[in-house]
Amino acid sequence: MLIKECKGFELEKEKSNTSEDFFNRSEVTFIENGEERTLHVLYVRYFDECLQEFTPYTTDPIMSGQGLEVTFKDIVALVCLLKNPGLRGRKRLYLNSKYEFASYFQDIDFKKLPEVFQSLKQKNSHEIRSPLEFILQPK
Repeated sequence: MLIKECKGFELEKEKSNTSEDFFNRSEVTFIENGEERTLHVLYVRYFDECLQEFTPYTTDPIMSGQGLEVTFKDIVALVCLLKNPGLRGRKRLYLNSKYEFASYFQDIDFKKLPEVFQSLKQKNSHEIRSPLEFILQPK
């Protein structure tokens, strides 16, 4: 699987009677078997405030330096795809349960995420041979 882009953003209200400003969207675009796909993950914005509960990160942006700035929103869809490869066939995922959201981040090897974003910045892509490379294995 070739990762082409990871990005996230806060939704803004388009109409006064909608609740978009309570949600964030994270997207990961990838190529698998010659087909380009994008997984869109819509989740409750409040989860960004709890990022320490799900990750080792304490601030947002979670990674910065060397001309690179990565926010928590940028990694959510990637983490979901790595944790559940079955999502490769889906276009959208909606997460409003803190328990379900946290389950995607369990056992993720966060030390490997910076290499994905460095590769995206330098080469505009990152090859993932197996999602298991990003899952911590029991000792």
